[in-house]
Amino acid sequence: MKQTFASLLLALAIILPAHAQLLTPGAPASEPLDRIVAVVNDDVILQSQLNDAVLSVQQQYAGHTEQLPPMNVLQQQVLNRLVLMRLQIQKAQDQGIRVSDADIDQAIQGVAQQNNLSIDQLRTEVERSGSSFAAFREQIGDQITVQRLHQNVVQDAVTISDSEIDNLLSSPTYKSGEVHLAHIQISIPAGGDAAAIQASQAKAGAALAAIKGGMDFNAAAIRYSDASDALEGGDLGWRRLDEIPPAFADSIATMKPGDVSPALRGPTGFHILKLVGQRDSSRKMVTELHARQILIRPSELVTPEQAEQKARDLYQRIVDKHEDFATLAKEYSKDDTSANVGGDMGWFPKEAWGKTIANQLDQLKDNEVSKPFQSQAGWHILQKLGERQSDQTVQLARDQARQAIGTRKSEQTYEDYLRDLRSNAYINVLVPELRSADDQSAKSP
Repeated sequence: MKQTFASLLLALAIILPAHAQLLTPGAPASEPLDRIVAVVNDDVILQSQLNDAVLSVQQQYAGHTEQLPPMNVLQQQVLNRLVLMRLQIQKAQDQGIRVSDADIDQAIQGVAQQNNLSIDQLRTEVERSGSSFAAFREQIGDQITVQRLHQNVVQDAVTISDSEIDNLLSSPTYKSGEVHLAHIQISIPAGGDAAAIQASQAKAGAALAAIKGGMDFNAAAIRYSDASDALEGGDLGWRRLDEIPPAFADSIATMKPGDVSPALRGPTGFHILKLVGQRDSSRKMVTELHARQILIRPSELVTPEQAEQKARDLYQRIVDKHEDFATLAKEYSKDDTSANVGGDMGWFPKEAWGKTIANQLDQLKDNEVSKPFQSQAGWHILQKLGERQSDQTVQLARDQARQAIGTRKSEQTYEDYLRDLRSNAYINVLVPELRSADDQSAKSP
C-alpha cells in the first residue's frame, strides 16, 4: 500500500526511533534526557527515544493538533506502540529472522519511487525530518523484520478450504460490497477478570460519550483506542463486507455513512465503528484472448542472430507459403507449455503472458499472424485466434471470499499472538504517569 512520505516517517519512527538523543521541545540544550522509561525483557526504551517518536506524531498532525490527546495520553499511546514493536523485533531475532542490506536497499528504492524521489532526494527529506539516513535504513530493516515475523506466524496457522469458501458464499449472512471504516478498540487484558472487563467497557463508554459530545472520531481514536492504528485515527480503509466479522457486518448494515456504532463486544474487547463510506460491488468483466505462438530461443547452440533469422524464415513459410502454423509450432517452437499442442495458448486474460505479447495481439485481427518480434524469452510469432469479454464475477467472488477468510483468520491469529507475546514478557514502565492499565505491575516471563 502506498504511503505518503510523512506518514511513512511516522510509521518508521513508531517502529524504532532514531538513536540520536533528542530534547523535549523547548528544553535547554544543556539538559539531555537519557533516563530509562521502560524495560522490555532484556532491552530498554529511553526517554529520548520516546520523545523522538512523540515528536514525529506531532509533526504528522501539524495544523491539526486539536486531534491529539493531552501529552501524557499521547506519550502513553506512543510508548505502548514502542513496547509492542520492540517485543516483535526481539521475537523475530530469536527465531533467526535476518534482513540483508540488499533487502533494505530494495525497500528504500520502493519508498523513493512511491514518492517520486531519487535516493538522494529521499536522503535529503529524511535528514530534513531530523533523522539520520543510517537510522532510517535501520528502521526500514526493522519494518521488514516485523513483516516477516507476521508471515511466519500466520502462514502455517491459517488454512482455507474450498468448503469454507462455499459456506461463506452460500451463507445468509454473506454480504457483498465494500465499506470504508474507522474504529476504536478497547482491549480486555489477556486473562482479564470481571473488573478488567468492566473497566474496558467504561472506557468504551467514555469514548462514545466524547464522540457524541462533538469530539472528532479520529481524535477519539488517538485518545482512547489501543489498536495498532490508533495514532492514524483508527482508519481501516476500504474493506469488503465479507472480510468483517459477521456480528460487526450486521451492525454496519443498519448504518449510514457518518454513523457511529455503539460499543460492540468482540473476542478481545470492545469496538466502536464509524462508517466513513460504502460502495457496491460491480460485475467483473475481463478481456480474454485466444492465440498461438512459435517461440525461438537463443541457446548455447543458437546465437541471437540465428534465432532471429529462424523466426523470420518461419514467418515467411506461414505467410507466403501458407504452411500450417500448428505443424510448424510442434516442430520448431521452444515454448514448453504450448509447443506440443501446436502453439495453442488457450484462452487467457489479456496480460497473462506479459505486456509485450498483449501489445502485439492488440494490433492483430482474428487469424492474423504477427511479424517476428523479440522479448526477453526470445523471438515470437503470434497468431490471434479470437477475443472475448468474460464474466469473472463468480470467480472473483470466490477469490475475494478466500482472501476475506484469510485476512480475518490472519488478523485474529496475529492479534492473539501479540496478546500472548505481551502477557508473557517482562515489561516494567518506570515512569508512573506513563503506565497504562496493563503496566501497573511488571510481569515476569
